[in-house]
Amino acid sequence: MTKQPEELALMAESGRLLASVFGLLDRTPLAGLTTLEVDAMVETFIVEDLKARPASKGQYDYGFVLNSSVNHVVCHGVPSEADVLKDGDIVNFDITLEKNGFIADSSKTYLIGEVNPAAKRLVKTTYEAMWKGIKAVRPGARLGDIGWAIERHAKKNGYSVVREYCGHGIGREMHEDPQVLHYGKPGTGLVLREGMVFTIEPMINQGRRYVRTEDDGWTVVTKDGALSAQFEHTVAVTSDGVSVLTLRTEEMVRGAAA
Repeated sequence: MTKQPEELALMAESGRLLASVFGLLDRTPLAGLTTLEVDAMVETFIVEDLKARPASKGQYDYGFVLNSSVNHVVCHGVPSEADVLKDGDIVNFDITLEKNGFIADSSKTYLIGEVNPAAKRLVKTTYEAMWKGIKAVRPGARLGDIGWAIERHAKKNGYSVVREYCGHGIGREMHEDPQVLHYGKPGTGLVLREGMVFTIEPMINQGRRYVRTEDDGWTVVTKDGALSAQFEHTVAVTSDGVSVLTLRTEEMVRGAAA
Protein backbone atom coordinates (compact mmCIF):
# COMPACT_ATOMS: atom_id res chain seq x y z
CA MET A 1 0.00 0.00 0.00
CA THR A 2 2.89 2.39 0.70
CA LYS A 3 5.37 3.44 -1.98
CA GLN A 4 9.14 3.47 -1.69
CA PRO A 5 11.11 6.68 -2.41
CA GLU A 6 12.10 5.54 -5.90
CA GLU A 7 8.46 4.73 -6.69
CA LEU A 8 7.33 8.10 -5.36
CA ALA A 9 9.86 9.81 -7.64
CA LEU A 10 8.39 8.03 -10.67
CA MET A 11 4.88 8.91 -9.56
CA ALA A 12 5.89 12.53 -9.19
CA GLU A 13 7.13 12.49 -12.78
CA SER A 14 3.79 11.08 -13.99
CA GLY A 15 2.04 13.76 -11.96
CA ARG A 16 4.19 16.53 -13.44
CA LEU A 17 3.43 15.37 -16.97
CA LEU A 18 -0.28 15.13 -16.21
CA ALA A 19 -0.26 18.67 -14.82
CA SER A 20 1.15 19.82 -18.18
CA VAL A 21 -1.91 18.30 -19.92
CA PHE A 22 -4.10 20.69 -17.95
CA GLY A 23 -1.72 23.46 -18.96
CA LEU A 24 -2.56 22.60 -22.56
CA LEU A 25 -6.29 22.78 -21.79
CA ASP A 26 -5.81 26.09 -19.99
CA ARG A 27 -4.27 27.54 -23.17
CA THR A 28 -6.98 26.17 -25.45
CA PRO A 29 -10.14 28.14 -26.29
CA LEU A 30 -12.66 25.45 -25.37
CA ALA A 31 -15.90 27.15 -26.48
CA GLY A 32 -17.07 25.66 -29.75
CA LEU A 33 -15.06 22.45 -29.42
CA THR A 34 -16.76 19.10 -29.05
CA THR A 35 -15.73 16.97 -26.10
CA LEU A 36 -14.56 14.37 -28.63
CA GLU A 37 -12.22 16.95 -30.17
CA VAL A 38 -10.82 17.70 -26.72
CA ASP A 39 -10.31 13.97 -26.15
CA ALA A 40 -8.37 13.62 -29.43
CA MET A 41 -6.23 16.68 -28.66
CA VAL A 42 -5.32 15.35 -25.21
CA GLU A 43 -4.49 11.90 -26.59
CA THR A 44 -2.13 13.38 -29.18
CA PHE A 45 -0.40 15.49 -26.55
CA ILE A 46 0.05 12.62 -24.09
CA VAL A 47 1.27 10.11 -26.68
CA GLU A 48 3.28 12.26 -29.08
CA ASP A 49 4.53 15.15 -26.96
CA LEU A 50 4.88 13.52 -23.54
CA LYS A 51 5.72 9.99 -24.75
CA ALA A 52 3.35 8.63 -22.13
CA ARG A 53 0.22 6.46 -22.06
CA PRO A 54 -3.34 7.71 -21.51
CA ALA A 55 -4.19 5.20 -18.79
CA SER A 56 -7.99 5.51 -19.01
CA LYS A 57 -8.16 4.31 -22.60
CA GLY A 58 -8.92 0.61 -22.50
CA GLN A 59 -9.41 0.53 -18.73
CA TYR A 60 -12.65 -1.39 -18.01
CA ASP A 61 -13.18 -1.37 -21.82
CA TYR A 62 -13.52 2.43 -21.81
CA GLY A 63 -12.74 3.76 -25.28
CA PHE A 64 -11.51 7.28 -24.55
CA VAL A 65 -8.63 9.18 -22.98
CA LEU A 66 -10.68 11.33 -20.62
CA ASN A 67 -14.06 11.79 -19.00
CA SER A 68 -15.89 14.97 -19.98
CA SER A 69 -18.65 15.81 -17.53
CA VAL A 70 -20.74 18.82 -18.57
CA ASN A 71 -23.11 20.75 -16.27
CA HIS A 72 -25.37 18.20 -14.52
CA VAL A 73 -23.05 15.28 -15.32
CA VAL A 74 -21.38 14.24 -12.07
CA CYS A 75 -18.63 11.99 -13.45
CA HIS A 76 -17.69 9.51 -16.19
CA GLY A 77 -19.11 11.63 -19.00
CA VAL A 78 -18.23 10.08 -22.37
CA PRO A 79 -16.68 12.34 -25.06
CA SER A 80 -18.98 12.84 -28.03
CA GLU A 81 -19.13 14.80 -31.27
CA ALA A 82 -22.64 15.82 -30.19
CA ASP A 83 -21.38 17.57 -27.04
CA VAL A 84 -20.32 21.06 -28.15
CA LEU A 85 -18.95 23.20 -25.33
CA LYS A 86 -20.81 26.50 -25.26
CA ASP A 87 -20.86 29.77 -23.40
CA GLY A 88 -22.17 29.29 -19.85
CA ASP A 89 -21.23 25.61 -19.51
CA ILE A 90 -19.10 24.10 -16.79
CA VAL A 91 -17.15 20.96 -17.74
CA ASN A 92 -14.92 18.64 -15.75
CA PHE A 93 -12.10 16.89 -17.58
CA ASP A 94 -10.83 13.85 -15.67
CA ILE A 95 -7.55 12.54 -17.09
CA THR A 96 -5.06 9.80 -16.21
CA LEU A 97 -1.51 9.32 -17.44
CA GLU A 98 1.00 6.49 -17.09
CA LYS A 99 4.75 6.96 -17.41
CA ASN A 100 7.42 4.44 -16.40
CA GLY A 101 4.75 2.07 -15.09
CA PHE A 102 3.10 4.51 -12.66
CA ILE A 103 -0.23 6.31 -13.04
CA ALA A 104 -1.33 9.81 -12.00
CA ASP A 105 -4.96 10.95 -11.93
CA SER A 106 -6.35 14.48 -11.84
CA SER A 107 -9.36 16.52 -12.88
CA LYS A 108 -10.37 20.14 -13.20
CA THR A 109 -13.69 21.88 -13.81
CA TYR A 110 -13.54 24.60 -16.45
CA LEU A 111 -15.83 27.60 -16.89
CA ILE A 112 -16.75 28.10 -20.55
CA GLY A 113 -17.19 31.75 -21.47
CA GLU A 114 -19.57 33.77 -19.30
CA VAL A 115 -20.84 31.48 -16.54
CA ASN A 116 -23.60 32.54 -14.17
CA PRO A 117 -22.62 33.46 -10.59
CA ALA A 118 -24.33 30.42 -9.04
CA ALA A 119 -22.31 28.03 -11.20
CA LYS A 120 -19.09 29.94 -10.49
CA ARG A 121 -19.76 29.69 -6.77
CA LEU A 122 -20.30 25.93 -6.99
CA VAL A 123 -17.03 25.44 -8.88
CA LYS A 124 -15.10 27.67 -6.46
CA THR A 125 -16.51 25.87 -3.42
CA THR A 126 -15.70 22.45 -4.89
CA TYR A 127 -12.10 23.48 -5.47
CA GLU A 128 -11.88 24.78 -1.91
CA ALA A 129 -13.40 21.55 -0.58
CA MET A 130 -10.76 19.47 -2.35
CA TRP A 131 -8.04 21.56 -0.72
CA LYS A 132 -9.68 21.25 2.69
CA GLY A 133 -9.34 17.50 2.25
CA ILE A 134 -5.75 17.74 1.06
CA LYS A 135 -4.78 19.88 4.04
CA ALA A 136 -6.07 17.16 6.37
CA VAL A 137 -3.46 14.70 5.06
CA ARG A 138 -0.47 13.93 7.28
CA PRO A 139 1.01 10.87 9.00
CA GLY A 140 -1.22 9.78 11.88
CA ALA A 141 -4.33 11.45 10.50
CA ARG A 142 -7.25 9.27 9.46
CA LEU A 143 -9.24 8.93 6.26
CA GLY A 144 -12.32 10.18 8.09
CA ASP A 145 -10.54 13.49 8.70
CA ILE A 146 -10.33 14.03 4.93
CA GLY A 147 -13.98 13.26 4.29
CA TRP A 148 -15.14 15.36 7.22
CA ALA A 149 -13.16 18.41 6.06
CA ILE A 150 -14.63 18.15 2.57
CA GLU A 151 -18.22 17.54 3.64
CA ARG A 152 -18.18 20.29 6.25
CA HIS A 153 -17.08 22.88 3.70
CA ALA A 154 -19.61 21.75 1.11
CA LYS A 155 -22.53 21.72 3.55
CA LYS A 156 -21.52 25.06 5.03
CA ASN A 157 -22.00 26.53 1.56
CA GLY A 158 -25.34 24.83 0.97
CA TYR A 159 -24.16 21.96 -1.24
CA SER A 160 -24.24 18.17 -1.06
CA VAL A 161 -21.47 15.58 -1.48
CA VAL A 162 -21.91 12.62 -3.83
CA ARG A 163 -21.39 9.39 -1.87
CA GLU A 164 -21.44 6.75 -4.60
CA TYR A 165 -17.95 7.64 -5.90
CA CYS A 166 -14.73 8.28 -4.02
CA GLY A 167 -11.00 8.76 -4.20
CA HIS A 168 -8.68 5.77 -4.30
CA GLY A 169 -5.18 4.53 -3.88
CA ILE A 170 -3.10 4.69 -7.05
CA GLY A 171 0.28 3.52 -8.33
CA ARG A 172 1.00 0.78 -10.85
CA GLU A 173 -2.77 0.28 -10.98
CA MET A 174 -5.29 3.06 -11.47
CA HIS A 175 -7.43 1.89 -8.57
CA GLU A 176 -5.73 0.53 -5.46
CA ASP A 177 -6.53 0.56 -1.75
CA PRO A 178 -7.61 2.54 0.17
CA GLN A 179 -10.94 4.04 -0.80
CA VAL A 180 -11.04 7.74 0.12
CA LEU A 181 -14.56 8.88 0.97
CA HIS A 182 -15.49 12.54 0.66
CA TYR A 183 -17.65 12.46 3.76
CA GLY A 184 -17.04 11.03 7.21
CA LYS A 185 -16.27 11.61 10.85
CA PRO A 186 -12.96 12.94 12.19
CA GLY A 187 -10.81 10.45 14.00
CA THR A 188 -12.26 7.46 12.16
CA GLY A 189 -11.02 5.24 9.36
CA LEU A 190 -7.61 4.06 8.24
CA VAL A 191 -4.55 5.73 9.80
CA LEU A 192 -2.43 7.51 7.18
CA ARG A 193 1.22 6.49 6.86
CA GLU A 194 4.16 8.02 5.04
CA GLY A 195 4.38 6.68 1.50
CA MET A 196 0.65 6.23 0.91
CA VAL A 197 -0.52 7.65 -2.43
CA PHE A 198 -4.17 8.26 -3.28
CA THR A 199 -6.55 10.64 -4.99
CA ILE A 200 -8.86 13.19 -3.42
CA GLU A 201 -11.65 14.02 -5.88
CA PRO A 202 -14.88 15.37 -4.36
CA MET A 203 -17.99 15.63 -6.51
CA ILE A 204 -20.18 18.42 -5.14
CA ASN A 205 -23.81 18.94 -6.21
CA GLN A 206 -25.71 22.19 -6.33
CA GLY A 207 -28.86 20.34 -5.32
CA ARG A 208 -29.33 17.00 -3.58
CA ARG A 209 -26.60 14.37 -3.52
CA TYR A 210 -28.50 11.66 -5.39
CA VAL A 211 -27.29 10.45 -8.79
CA ARG A 212 -28.25 8.01 -11.52
CA THR A 213 -26.37 6.34 -14.37
CA GLU A 214 -27.57 6.88 -17.93
CA ASP A 215 -28.23 4.10 -20.42
CA ASP A 216 -24.67 4.15 -21.82
CA GLY A 217 -23.56 2.55 -18.56
CA TRP A 218 -20.97 5.29 -17.91
CA THR A 219 -22.47 8.77 -17.63
CA VAL A 220 -23.51 9.64 -14.07
CA VAL A 221 -25.87 12.61 -13.66
CA THR A 222 -27.62 14.38 -10.80
CA LYS A 223 -31.12 13.00 -10.25
CA ASP A 224 -32.57 16.49 -9.86
CA GLY A 225 -30.81 17.94 -12.90
CA ALA A 226 -28.83 20.45 -10.82
CA LEU A 227 -25.21 21.27 -11.59
CA SER A 228 -22.29 19.22 -10.28
CA ALA A 229 -18.59 20.07 -10.11
CA GLN A 230 -15.42 18.13 -9.34
CA PHE A 231 -11.70 18.63 -8.79
CA GLU A 232 -9.06 15.97 -8.22
CA HIS A 233 -5.40 15.64 -7.29
CA THR A 234 -3.11 12.70 -6.65
CA VAL A 235 -1.35 13.15 -3.30
CA ALA A 236 1.35 11.40 -1.32
CA VAL A 237 1.66 11.29 2.47
CA THR A 238 5.08 12.64 3.43
CA SER A 239 7.00 12.50 6.70
CA ASP A 240 5.51 15.81 7.81
CA GLY A 241 2.39 16.31 5.71
CA VAL A 242 1.39 15.94 2.09
CA SER A 243 2.84 16.36 -1.39
CA VAL A 244 0.47 17.07 -4.29
CA LEU A 245 1.94 15.09 -7.17
CA THR A 246 -0.34 16.60 -9.84
CA LEU A 247 0.04 20.24 -8.74
CA ARG A 248 -0.55 22.57 -11.68
CA THR A 249 1.55 25.58 -12.64
CA GLU A 250 -1.05 28.17 -11.66
CA GLU A 251 -1.36 26.53 -8.25
CA MET A 252 2.37 26.76 -7.68
CA VAL A 253 2.34 30.42 -8.62
CA ARG A 254 -0.50 31.45 -6.35
CA GLY A 255 0.27 29.11 -3.47
CA ALA A 256 -2.40 26.59 -4.49
CA ALA A 257 -4.85 26.20 -1.67
CA ALA A 258 -8.01 28.08 -1.00
